[in-house]
Amino acid sequence: MLEILRNLDWSVLTNVLLSIIPALICITIHECSHGFVALKLGDTTARDMGRLTLNPLKHFDIIGFAMLAFAGFGWAKPVPINMYNFKNPKKGMAVSALAGPISNILLAILMLFLYGLLYDLLMPTEVGYYIIYTIIRTAYLSVSLAVFNIMPIPPLDGSKVVFSLISDQAYYKLMRYERYGMVILLALVLTGVMSRPLNSAVANVFDKLMFAARMGISISGLF
Repeated sequence: MLEILRNLDWSVLTNVLLSIIPALICITIHECSHGFVALKLGDTTARDMGRLTLNPLKHFDIIGFAMLAFAGFGWAKPVPINMYNFKNPKKGMAVSALAGPISNILLAILMLFLYGLLYDLLMPTEVGYYIIYTIIRTAYLSVSLAVFNIMPIPPLDGSKVVFSLISDQAYYKLMRYERYGMVILLALVLTGVMSRPLNSAVANVFDKLMFAARMGISISGLF
């Protein structure tokens, strides 16, 4: 039995784990940021419902998670926000929505910095290689999550920002149809219609953020 286990090809399982862990980190930071900013603006809903937590299982949406981990684009279980607890409901909703993508960009910058800082130290070892891969994969998926969610398609974050610029009457009418946006979203992703423009956008943003990796490399060279 031990001999069979030794001869098994564990690379597939390893690759799956190296995709799952970064995806969990990205969606957790994304959703916690929504809830945290909403709390600061006066809405306690996320905290009261136990969603203001770093426990990734609380933010887990199986379809969105699988899409993010294996297709590169996805979403998490939305943090509940009651816009009527904000002094300015539309503005509060827009700011809370933006917190998710912004947090992912900041996370990507941190990961790229660590990538540059630790690359020479960790890459020579097998364990170090997996750590470096996890760091860079987290950075890429974080950018991907930010870019995907900034699209102005309900219920993505970008729609809440765009909707905040229209009249109150039109805003509340559009919000009622938010659930239908997910059907459109799934169709666009699964048919591959959005794949090329999204991949291009993610690559461009990722390239712009590589300054953080260069900073890490510069600092590592001082030691």
